[in-house]
Amino acid sequence: MAKKNHVPPALQGEAFNCTRCGIYAKQDWYYMSGSTEKDGFGGIYQNRDFLISRCEACNEPTIWHGDSMVYPVHSSIENPNSDLPLDIQEDYEEARLIANFSPRGAAALLRLALQKLCRFLGEPGKNINADVASLVAKGLPAKVQEALDSVRVIGNEAVHLGSIDLKDDKEIVFKLFKLINFISVKMIAEPREISELYGTLPADKLEGIARRDFR
Repeated sequence: MAKKNHVPPALQGEAFNCTRCGIYAKQDWYYMSGSTEKDGFGGIYQNRDFLISRCEACNEPTIWHGDSMVYPVHSSIENPNSDLPLDIQEDYEEARLIANFSPRGAAALLRLALQKLCRFLGEPGKNINADVASLVAKGLPAKVQEALDSVRVIGNEAVHLGSIDLKDDKEIVFKLFKLINFISVKMIAEPREISELYGTLPADKLEGIARRDFR
C-alpha cells in the first residue's frame, strides 16, 4: 500500500504519528514528576522543564526537554516504507537513530541506502549518478529523478567538503528520509499494486491486450 501522510510529533500536539508504534493517535501530556519521599517524609517533585506525552494507542511515552524530543532519540522522522528491502530498512533505521546527533552521518547512511536502492532497481549500484542517468533513459518520472538526485547530492556533501553545511541545517537531512520513502512508493509500491491489479483481469482480456500491443 502507498504510504499515508505522516504527522510528525510536535510539542504539546493533540495527535500525531507515535514514534513508538507509528500509529496516528491522540496524545496525553504531563509534566515530569517523581516522589521525594524518604523514611515516610517528603512529597511530589515536579520539573516543568520536561514534558511527557503518552500515546493512547500503545500507552508508551515520549519525553521532551524544552521544545526538543529527547526520548526516543529518532524524534519526528517517519518509519521506513515497508516495501523497502530489509537491508535498506536497516540503513534507514540506523540513520534515523543518529539523525539528531549527527546529521552528516545520517545523510551518509541514506546515500548508502540510495546506492543499494539503485541496485535493487536493476542498476550496477557502483556510481549513483550513472545509475540515475540510466533510470532516466528508461523513463524514470521527473519527480523521482529529482528525489534521487537530492539524496545523492546532499549525501555526497556529507562525506566530501561541499557548499551545504549539514551541521547547521538538520531539516535538510530530515527531508531525505521522506525522499527515500517517496522513491520507494513510486518505484516499488505503486508498480507492485498496479501489477497485482492487472493480474486479476480475465485471461481472455489479457490475451486481447497482448494481441493489440503486438500488432
